[in-house]
Amino acid sequence: MKFSLLLAGLALAVSGSAALAQGVPAPGPLPKPEVKQVEDWQVRCYPVQSISPCDIFQEQAERESGQRVLSISLAFVPSMNRHIIQVTVPLDVAIPKGVTLQTDTYTSPVMKYRMCTREGCFVQTAMDNAVVEALARSNGSGKVNVVADSGKTYALTFSLKGFSAAHDDMAAQAKAKATKAPEGGAAAAPAPATP
Repeated sequence: MKFSLLLAGLALAVSGSAALAQGVPAPGPLPKPEVKQVEDWQVRCYPVQSISPCDIFQEQAERESGQRVLSISLAFVPSMNRHIIQVTVPLDVAIPKGVTLQTDTYTSPVMKYRMCTREGCFVQTAMDNAVVEALARSNGSGKVNVVADSGKTYALTFSLKGFSAAHDDMAAQAKAKATKAPEGGAAAAPAPATP
């Protein structure tokens, strides 16, 4: 129950302008986060009351147009000792196929899309701490493998340079700044995963 409320809160925080199916009103404009660059990752902490006010974030854009082709946000929820990941990819993907994360030492199970908007298609899911540890041990770059509507598979590359240090900084700040989840009640929305 707590996990589904947590994901519902994450979906609300990410959607920004749309309400959830349950009719929850969308939040107002988001306050500007404190941002710290750690190699290829940003550590972002939002000045909000949240069970996960911080995340690490990386975005890849197409060189010529500047259009986003991939963004990854990873947040830590100290009260649950869990991580939540959001991966955003362009539209025109085969929704039932989901995505996988792949590094030199790790390949994730298929992660399903949670929603699509005009901004792209989003995967939002909890991640075991062991997955985060596997990413931290990997070198070089990782890939988000997506399948297009046409059936062709694409590997969208992201950097792991600075991932471990950025994660450790973010987790420490999340522990210091997070509010506790209410017992059996609705969780406060985690920090937004989009800029």
